Amino acid sequence: MTSVFLSYGVTPSRAEICSDVLIESDKRGIDSHGLGRLKPIYCDRMDAGILFPEREITVLKESDCTALVDGNLGLGLYIGPHCMQMAIDKAKKHGVGFVACKNSTHYGIAGYYATMATDQGW
Repeated sequence: MTSVFLSYGVTPSRAEICSDVLIESDKRGIDSHGLGRLKPIYCDRMDAGILFPEREITVLKESDCTALVDGNLGLGLYIGPHCMQMAIDKAKKHGVGFVACKNSTHYGIAGYYATMATDQGW
């Protein structure tokens, strides 16, 4: 699956993250958000130019505990984990972290993000 993302120009580290999110969905039995979405959601939308394989993630506003991020219509599969990691890092330092994102696309299963937090002790 990673090779598909790479073929669209997604960087290797982001392609790995995108693949991990989709594979985790299938491993949990949530077939509606896993590998089955690769072509009809991600590939077809990149082909149509309504989803971009590689976009910068822009922090628009930030405080110690919060941030507003613009995904610039990149792949939500790497934007979501980036934002969640920002929130976790803020929570580790200040006790709470909240990151909102605009102009992102489908980010996979929500449970992936809760697991990111629990895997890091939250």
